[in-house]
Amino acid sequence: MRPFTYIAPQTLDATLDALRTAQPGTKILAGGTTLYDLMKLDIETPPAVIDVHRLVELDTIDPSERELVFGAGARMADVADHPAIRTDYPALSESLWRAASQQLRNMATVGGNLLQRTRCAYFRGGPEFPCNKRTPGSGCAAIGGQDRGHALLGGSDSCIATYPGDFAIALIAFDATVDTLGPNGERSVPLAELHVEPGEDPTREHVLAPDELIIRIRVPATPAGRGSTYLKIRDRESYAFALASAAAGLTFDADGMINECRIALGGVATRPWRATEAEQTLIGQRLTPQTARHAGEVAFAAARPGTHNGFRVELGIRTVADALRTAGERATR
Repeated sequence: MRPFTYIAPQTLDATLDALRTAQPGTKILAGGTTLYDLMKLDIETPPAVIDVHRLVELDTIDPSERELVFGAGARMADVADHPAIRTDYPALSESLWRAASQQLRNMATVGGNLLQRTRCAYFRGGPEFPCNKRTPGSGCAAIGGQDRGHALLGGSDSCIATYPGDFAIALIAFDATVDTLGPNGERSVPLAELHVEPGEDPTREHVLAPDELIIRIRVPATPAGRGSTYLKIRDRESYAFALASAAAGLTFDADGMINECRIALGGVATRPWRATEAEQTLIGQRLTPQTARHAGEVAFAAARPGTHNGFRVELGIRTVADALRTAGERATR
């Protein structure tokens, strides 16, 4: 790890002052569970880090009748175990429980989790492997290489690394918004617009400026929260990214027809992926094994398998169908 300057402001105002005068390349440190890891690998080499994990203004959890509000500094474990989240939004709770080990959940923040680097083994593997995300213009070793865990959706000729997070998948299904703060003021960004596909510049993963800080996450209240789930399929139960995952939420009318449907995909795309066309296939329909599978097929209709990851199309379809079944059971309790 290279030497760096450590800055630990005690208030949001002091944080803004630090951001105004920060050297180019300075990073914001929250839980540090991803940043320190990449610094040890010499992938991230910031001249300074601004530690915001002690800011009490960011450490809040506020479920209300109108919306859920999470301070960006709230710990993943605390949000996952909050009684109101577990009862009214099980998909959000489950996405955090299944995201990492207990030790990491106790340290990592929900804001930092949203902005963890999109990465793959080639990105972490060192200079012997070409990686446009690490060294622009060097190529992508995953394309035509060992791509078993790489993206089926949203990839480009420059990068097919899969977005690794779980919480963002559940959040995008429920129309979450992030509020940010920087020297230029405060703004709100729909989560659906926060992350970007790699295109020709895989180094750009989100729309935030280098001096912009997520301060809170807001989720509109919806009855579909109670009838929801987050299903994650992976090679092993811990310390593994998803091979396929799905967040699903449903409500039914008095006749048993679906009147609200939410589906988002994880583990299969270069960013959190909302499957809006799949949702529309279920509106006004009964939830059956056939309609649930059809929704999964529509969700993966645009998938572009590579050399070794084609099996994950069928896996993803089944994951969506199984998540819808669980959501349907919860919605009709």
